[in-house]
Amino acid sequence: MLTVEEITRRFHAEQKNPIRPTKATDLPPTFESITNEWLTAVLGSVPGAEVISHELGPEDDGTSNRRFIYMTWNDEGQAAGLPKSVFCKGTQSLESRFILGLNGGVKAEVNAYKVLLPKLGVIAPCPFHAIYDPETLNSIIVLEDLADKVNFCTMETDLTYELAQSQMRLLAELHATFYESDALDNELSMFDTWEDFFFITCDDLGWADASIKGFNASKEVVPPRLFAREPEVWPATVKAGRAHSTMPQGMIHSDVHLKNWFITPDGEMGINDWQNCTKGNGSRDLAYCISTGLTPEKRREWERDLLEYYIDQFEAFGGPRLDFDLTFKRYKQQLFMALSWWSGTLGRPEGAPMMQPQETSLEFIRRISIAIDDLDALDSFDDQAVG
Repeated sequence: MLTVEEITRRFHAEQKNPIRPTKATDLPPTFESITNEWLTAVLGSVPGAEVISHELGPEDDGTSNRRFIYMTWNDEGQAAGLPKSVFCKGTQSLESRFILGLNGGVKAEVNAYKVLLPKLGVIAPCPFHAIYDPETLNSIIVLEDLADKVNFCTMETDLTYELAQSQMRLLAELHATFYESDALDNELSMFDTWEDFFFITCDDLGWADASIKGFNASKEVVPPRLFAREPEVWPATVKAGRAHSTMPQGMIHSDVHLKNWFITPDGEMGINDWQNCTKGNGSRDLAYCISTGLTPEKRREWERDLLEYYIDQFEAFGGPRLDFDLTFKRYKQQLFMALSWWSGTLGRPEGAPMMQPQETSLEFIRRISIAIDDLDALDSFDDQAVG
């Protein structure tokens, strides 16, 4: 595994002697280095088609580095209806290589688009190109521009029950398709386990300290009864993370918060940002999705029905019939995994980029911590988390 020092050294060496990308196998060191030739190689699927000019959209940096690119094609490209714009995300900055490289997020998202999603029917952006360099942890993923085709969820999105059911269908397909499958150790062996992903993030990126710091900074939005038990929160989080080694495994998205979802014109939900895609138990996604996607009032009203619906859909997609009580107990315990992802974002490890606005982190911490309090989740652990 690369160290922070080695990632830094390789980054500066790459930036000191940047390549001029012209072939699809070339990895642009920056968005500004992208050439018409490279775009043609990546997107010009029709003989004779060429990009004759292009323009970058505004910088949009968070956990990853994101840009829209707007292209002008020659006559052949225009006649073929090749895309006039694409959405790109990658790890051109050193900070993004730290936060997504050390824990495997760089390779996870590239492999999600190249290997996993073609095997599924879930709604996700269509990839034109995805590549990463394991030596430098640079990466770029070129996706269809969905800006005018779907409605992306924001913090103001108020999901209906039908949209929440659509989320459950998507997650059920993702989780059931490779549930306890030999494929996890074969064609999907390049994906890390959630347990490894999480604890590498904690140990090598300082996420444990950031999570504790972020939770303590959230007193104003955390129910007083839960905040009074703050010393128990991180140990519960560790138990919930370790439980993935003993629970049944499948493929999970692992970052299913509200802002990563979009709504299609026909009222179905799709999801992007697959950089946390790992092998683990689907209860993480369930707890994370329901607790961040719904207001506490709607969650209280719908969560049991949504879990029942998920169990039905999980079976319909080829999985075994899950026991409701066990699923609900795992759901309660995995709320601590969801909480850590946002308390750590608020606490922000040293050297990490500004991943989300503070108000987003606080609202998700509020929703998740209310769920933990409502469900007495701290008291759902016996000697250890449910396996």
